Amino acid sequence: MNVSALLTSAGINIGVCALLLSLYSILRKQPGNFNVYFARRIAQEHIKLCDSFSFERLVPSPSWIVKAWGSSEEEILSVAGVDAVVFLRLLVFSIRIFSIAAVICMFVLLPLNYHGQEMHHIHIKNLPSTSLDMFTIGNVKTGFRWLWVHCAALYIISLSACILLYFEYKGISKLRLAHLLGSPPNPSHFTVLVRAIPRCTEETLSNAVKNFFTNYHSSTYLTHQMIYRTGKVQKLMSNAERAYKKLASFTPADLTCVPSRVTCHFCGCVPPAEMYTNELQNVEQKVDYHRTGEFNEAKECSAAFVFFKNRYSAIVAAQVLQSSNPMTWVTDLAPEPHDVYWSNLWIPFRQLWIRRIVTLLATILFMFLFLIPVTFVQGLTQLEQVQHTFPFLGSILKKRFVIQLVSGYLPSVILQLFLYTVPPAMMLFSAIEGSISHSGRKKSACCKPAECNFKPQKHTNIAGQGYTQSGH
Repeated sequence: MNVSALLTSAGINIGVCALLLSLYSILRKQPGNFNVYFARRIAQEHIKLCDSFSFERLVPSPSWIVKAWGSSEEEILSVAGVDAVVFLRLLVFSIRIFSIAAVICMFVLLPLNYHGQEMHHIHIKNLPSTSLDMFTIGNVKTGFRWLWVHCAALYIISLSACILLYFEYKGISKLRLAHLLGSPPNPSHFTVLVRAIPRCTEETLSNAVKNFFTNYHSSTYLTHQMIYRTGKVQKLMSNAERAYKKLASFTPADLTCVPSRVTCHFCGCVPPAEMYTNELQNVEQKVDYHRTGEFNEAKECSAAFVFFKNRYSAIVAAQVLQSSNPMTWVTDLAPEPHDVYWSNLWIPFRQLWIRRIVTLLATILFMFLFLIPVTFVQGLTQLEQVQHTFPFLGSILKKRFVIQLVSGYLPSVILQLFLYTVPPAMMLFSAIEGSISHSGRKKSACCKPAECNFKPQKHTNIAGQGYTQSGH
């Protein structure tokens, strides 16, 4: 890849970003999209939507960028919560780190690499056709006396990252502590999830939980709730909740269908509100039917939610080993009610370590499969190898713009398309792993791409260069 191909790729990416920002600026002004972009504000302030047409709605404007940039941290915290503030701080932290690295690389390492070989350097006019290899450490000769500058640059960037991380973590910790102290008590703060309850023929699991915590936590134990495996009823309840939310969002004007020459996009004649009402009634009948059979015969899972009288007792019970056998009476702090991943609570605790090994092996296999597109992308940067592999593209690859497009922009597009397969795969692996909460599942999924994304690209850069060089 040469400098002109790199500039072409950067120009296309900047143009795509400008196009997407313009589309966002136009779409957010359309009344039909207010429920998408301003849902929380409409729900909290009960704003009435106005559908008056204006030409300004069709013209992109950068005013929202100025307003977003000028918002203070307190305003973002009051509107979007702690998670939004932490996410924005992460972006600011990344900008600072990359700014420091860019300054060091642009003004120290690039000139050093460029003059690393005792050779005749090109004129500034021929810079666009220069290969990027002249600006890498591969252009430095063996025994170069200024090689220690690369090590010093790495130490400076790493030290800067550690210092910035320290201050960011200190600020976020204070913000999180203030949020925990200011938030009202949550039922999950007093609840412990107990799994791997040993079965006994003499008593039920519910009585076993009651007797166990009455004996060992008699002063703080309050009550408990067993967990039942009722998948079909849970799906029906989810469908009913979804239909109720859609029905509650309709206005009185939506309760009737106005005669029109344009057919209704739902069914032509049935009003949307009536359709969701009928759906809600059908779900209610199905729930009653299944509860008479399946729900009453549902087996108790070897898991339960145990409630305590204070938060300290719940934390102690969640952290202390409850039995001499670590595979029984396993306790964890219960997630929040809306965060519980119900389908994983019935999984036997003894299966979790098997599931984790399987997901680890699947992640490693996915990592090696991901090497294939990364190696292919690395090969696209070498046009000679592409022409040797695909001879019928020889006439097309002689055009200057096509050369810049193939070697500069096309590899990043192909790699990005394959990267879109990583999040769904990691979410699937995390679900199989047995996470008890949606947030824990997402956290586990976020940790896995670090092994499936960065390391293959790092190792494949070397493998791809060796493969393309061996093709000559």
